[in-house]
Amino acid sequence: MSTASADVARFWRHPGLPGVELLRAHFVRHAFTRHSHDAYTLAVIDAGTEVYDYRGTTHWVGADGIALVEPGVVHTGHSGGPEGWRYRVLYVDEEVVSAAAADLGMAAAPAFASSSAHDPAAAEVLRTAHRAAERGDRLSASSLTRQALHRLLAGHTRGRPAGAPTPAPHRMVDRAREILRERLADPPSLEELAATVGASPFSLLRAFQRDLGLPPHAYLNDVRVQLARRLLADGTPPAETAARLGFADQAHLTRHFKRRTGATPGAFRRGVHGAAERRAAAASGQLCGIA
Repeated sequence: MSTASADVARFWRHPGLPGVELLRAHFVRHAFTRHSHDAYTLAVIDAGTEVYDYRGTTHWVGADGIALVEPGVVHTGHSGGPEGWRYRVLYVDEEVVSAAAADLGMAAAPAFASSSAHDPAAAEVLRTAHRAAERGDRLSASSLTRQALHRLLAGHTRGRPAGAPTPAPHRMVDRAREILRERLADPPSLEELAATVGASPFSLLRAFQRDLGLPPHAYLNDVRVQLARRLLADGTPPAETAARLGFADQAHLTRHFKRRTGATPGAFRRGVHGAAERRAAAASGQLCGIA
């Protein structure tokens, strides 16, 4: 990761806490397209500056800063300078965050007070948890990750009722989303989709942009990439993943996947699935040695 002009990204699964994926990356030229995640995104910046648009605000987050992105919220991401930015990211399922919130006596996972925070102490806790997970230290990694979640929830959230309410999605948008998810491999045209939900194409486009921040076709590809992450992490080959999710071919999957994750499907699969295989092999070897 020392080459200034190179974009490098490594993904893997948390060794001791199900529902958590991790990324360590250095991005210089890569710019994330507008996208969302189905998990909480907690990113600690090691060096450089990341710039991203989130809920109508542009955030500049530098070293020891933390980017906090909630599930389903569309955002971007690019470098704030020629040197790029280095960061460590935890993608944490909502169930894991809700459990951490319950530990603190919260009725539900609260909203973050801001999408960015400069908190060197919390950043170091996150960084330490991330490094333990990278080493494969299951006990330390799971303990430290829970500590990091508790610290972020206690110090950087607000009760959802006190925050600005998120507009309820239009019913036609909800129904259109259901249809697109049901027909990933064979999506309808915009005209067909609009007619099915009883709207004009223009009104459906406008409602999608209002509720989700993406037009229907971009929303569909966003969902496809989220599902592709799960399939690839479970070991499904990229070509099969592309076919199952309705991408025209593997190159089509690769183009959309890299825009949203910063890595190719093959690299992501090797990082996440390969790490699990290596841990299993190591465990097997230890058992054999004991025997």
